[in-house]
Amino acid sequence: MKWRNQILALLCLAIFVAFGVLYFRHWVVQKPFGIVLFIGEGLTPERIAATRLYAGGATTRLALEALPAVALLSNYSQDFAVPDEAAAATTLATGVKVNNRSLGLGPNDKRLRTLIDLAREQGRTIGIVTNGRLTNSTLAAFYAAGQGDVPRQLADEKKIDIALGGGSADFLPEAKGGRRSDARDLILEMRRGGYEIVRTNAELEKIPQWRRPKLFGIFSGNEMARANEIAAGSEQPGLGDMTRRAIQLLQWNTGGYLLIVDAALMRTAARENQGEQTLAETAQLDRAIAVALSYMGENSTLLVTGNVGIGGLSLNGFPFRRDSGVAILGFDSSGEPALTWATGPNGTPARSARPAQEIDEPSPLAAGLPPPLAQEPAAAYAPEARNTVSDVLAVGRGPGTEVLRGFEDNTIIFKIIAGQL
Repeated sequence: MKWRNQILALLCLAIFVAFGVLYFRHWVVQKPFGIVLFIGEGLTPERIAATRLYAGGATTRLALEALPAVALLSNYSQDFAVPDEAAAATTLATGVKVNNRSLGLGPNDKRLRTLIDLAREQGRTIGIVTNGRLTNSTLAAFYAAGQGDVPRQLADEKKIDIALGGGSADFLPEAKGGRRSDARDLILEMRRGGYEIVRTNAELEKIPQWRRPKLFGIFSGNEMARANEIAAGSEQPGLGDMTRRAIQLLQWNTGGYLLIVDAALMRTAARENQGEQTLAETAQLDRAIAVALSYMGENSTLLVTGNVGIGGLSLNGFPFRRDSGVAILGFDSSGEPALTWATGPNGTPARSARPAQEIDEPSPLAAGLPPPLAQEPAAAYAPEARNTVSDVLAVGRGPGTEVLRGFEDNTIIFKIIAGQL
C-alpha cells in the first residue's frame, strides 16, 4: 500500500509540473531576454535591391530579408512632412511626434521618457553602438534631450552600460585636441566613474565576457573608418565587431538587455552623393544584423528600421543578373551613369533654387565654374543630399514584431519595444 501511495504522489507531482510548464509556455507572457534595435540611416525600400545587387548579384539574399515581419513606415514629424534626423530619432526613442530640430523634447520643451529610461526601470542593461559619433542625433535622442551639451549628458547621467563608437573630440577639451571649451575631459571623468576605456579593436576583444562591464569604447576623433578603410587594416572595429562584443558583454545580466545600433555612415555617404560607399555601408549594416542573429539567441527580439530617406539614390539601366560590386558602378555601355541621386553636391546648381541664406556653401555656378562631371550625378544641386518623403523600411523577428505588416507609422517601433521590456 505504501509504494502505491508513493507512485500516486509522484504521478500527481508529474501532472502538476507538466501543467505548470504548459501554463507558463502558453498563457504567461514571456519577455524577450535580448532586444536589439538597428537603425539604418536612410534605409528605404529602394535601397534593398541596389544593396543586394552590389553585395552579390540579383539572386543574393541579404540577412535582413530572412526576417519574417515586414512593414513600410511613414515618418513625418509634427510640423513637416519630411523629418530631420533629430525628430525622426526622437519618435523612434519616445513614440512621440515632435517638431524638426527637437531632440528628446516634446510640447513645451518637456523632456520625454525614452526606451532607455523604460529599460533601466525594468532592470535591463543598456548598450549603444555606432560607426559614427556617439553624440549624433540618431543615438542622442535615446539618452539626451535638447541641442545643448549632449556629451556631458552621456557622461554625467550614466544611463548607458556599454557605449561603442567614434567622436572622442566631443568629450575632450581643446587643450587635448577636442572641441570642448569648458576644459572638461569627459573621458577621464568616465574612467574615474568606473568605466573601462578602450580605443582599439584589439583592446575591445580583450574584455572578458564574464566581467560585468561599464565600458566606453571610443575609437576615433570623429566618425569611424568606412568599410573599405577597415578592410585595409584599420585598428578600429567594424559595426559587426562592435555589435557582437556588445551582445556578449550585455548578456551577463539575468534581467536581459537593450542594445541600439546606429549605422550612421550610411547617412554620411548618402549626404555626399557617394553611391558606392552608401551601398557598402548598407551591406555593413546587413552583416551586423547577421552577427546579431547568430549571437542573441532565440528568445530575443530584433528590429531593423530606417530613420528617414536621404538623397533619392537609384540604380538604373540594365545590369546583368550576376553583376555585383564595381560591375554595377560607373557608366553603362551607353555612357550613362548607373547610380543617380535626386539631390546633393553632384547636382547642377540652379540659379534661384534656394534663398541665399539657406545655402551653406557657395555653389560652383556662383563661383563662375562649370559643374563637375559626376560619375554619380544628382538631378538638383544641394550642399548635401536632402531628406526625402519616402517611407522607411522596418523588419523584425521575435516577440512583438508580429504586428509589423503592411503600412504603419514609425511610432510602432517604440510601441513594440516598450511592450517587450
